[in-house]
Order: sequence, then structure tokens, then C-alpha cells
Amino acid sequence: MSPSVDAIELPTAHDPPGTASPEAEPAGAGAWVVLPTYDERENLEAISAAILESLPSATLLVVDDSSPDGTGDLAEELAARDGRIRVHHRPGKQGLGRAYLDGFRVALAGGAAMVVQMDADWSHDPAVLADLLAPLTADRADLVIGSRYTRGGRVEDWGLVRRVISRGGSTFARIVLGLGPHDLTGGFKAWRAATLAALPFDGIRAGGYVFQIEMTYRASRLGARVAEVPITFRDRRLGQSKMSRRIIVEALFVVISLRWDELRGRGPRRERSGSAG
Repeated sequence: MSPSVDAIELPTAHDPPGTASPEAEPAGAGAWVVLPTYDERENLEAISAAILESLPSATLLVVDDSSPDGTGDLAEELAARDGRIRVHHRPGKQGLGRAYLDGFRVALAGGAAMVVQMDADWSHDPAVLADLLAPLTADRADLVIGSRYTRGGRVEDWGLVRRVISRGGSTFARIVLGLGPHDLTGGFKAWRAATLAALPFDGIRAGGYVFQIEMTYRASRLGARVAEVPITFRDRRLGQSKMSRRIIVEALFVVISLRWDELRGRGPRRERSGSAG
């Protein structure tokens, strides 16, 4: 089955991360960065500063799940000192996917033109944010994936088992769902607001890996132009990984369910997509 959209590999050899073209200034104008947190107090202040250094005109939205370590309180302190930072508190831990969806709703309601999603644990490098937004501002894509598995992308600090699980999950979903992008399980993405708003949030089977896969799947089926920008993914600097066996099993199950729904005529209708080239 052929992919519904084309994933592209954007050249970066002559433009190191963080050196988007001058016409993209002011960096981050119209963009909201959605940053879900749970027990990320030791990371939050530094990662927030790095994000806003990379995109000084962006709005940073911290979505905190009532972290026991006081991450939400720290976020409020940061917001009081910097008007570019906003905080959305949730009543408890309800999963990464739900946190992102709630953050997306807030960003869209706030007038975002572009929405970035990224982790707070330094596995996603803030220095490449401008490069992630570049295909959107140039109108070459509607969804940009920071990709570990396209040419030029790589993973550091992971053991063999985790590498196999992550890359295998992406390959499995890519084949079963007939998608073009190479990295379907990663969570470092930039969305055109109109594309994001067109997705049926209430129907998303939110979770960890499965949330990332399903969002790209549904965007692709709607005809979104999808681009991949190579990134270097590093394991979290501080704290513990939130990966679990349950999340992996859930992802495999939902991928098969999405394909089964399509075969029965219950999946999203395919729209013609333009190339992201």
C-alpha cells in the first residue's frame, strides 16, 4: 500500500540546527510550544529558557498534571516573571496524549498559527526549533516531524532493546497503515494550526507511542503535507523514563485496530495530499 503523503528529508548540511533563514524572523512569531510536564521540576526552568532563547517570539504553554514535585508551582513562578510563559493545570496524571490534546485546545483557542509539541526532559533539543518551524513558514508542509530515522537523524544513549522497540514500532505502523514518514513514534513535531484544528480530538485514542502514531495517521488521511527534519534524540538528562510495556502493547493493538477500521469502511476518509517537497 502506497503512502498517502510524501515524507521529505530537509537538507541541513549548510544550515546547522537553529540557523533558519533570516526572513523567518522574528523567530517563533505566531507559534505556541506545548510542553507537558509531570515531575519535571529539575528540568523545567532550564528547558523553558532554552525554548524561548530559540524562539523568542513564541508562547510557551506548560501543561502540568498536578506534579507531586511542585513542577506546576515552579511553572507559575516562571510565568509571573516572563509574559511569554503560560500554565495550564490538569487535575491529575491522565496520560501524555491527553495532556497534549488539552494543550492543543488551549493553544488553538489562544490564536496560535503554529503549534509545537515537545518533551520537557531535554530529549528534544530546543536549538532545532526554528528548523522545525521552517517548512511551515515556507508553506512546504502542514506537519513537520523531528525525525530520528530519516537521513541525518540519530539516537544517542539508548540500549539495543529500546532502539529495536522504537524503530520497530515506527516500521510496523508505517507498513500496516501505509504511511510515508519514517519516524511515527517520536513526539517532536510542529503543526500548522489549521491542520491540527481539523483533527477529531475527541476520537483520538490517546496514549504514549500510540498518540504520536495516530495523530500523524489522521493528519495524513486528511491530506496533510508531512515533512521530516532530521534530529539527534538524546535520552532524558534528569529523572526517569516514563516508557512502559503497557504503552508498547497498547500501540501495537491500536495500530492494528486503526487498519481494521479502515478495512471495514469505518476509518477516516482519505483525502488527496500534496507533496511536501
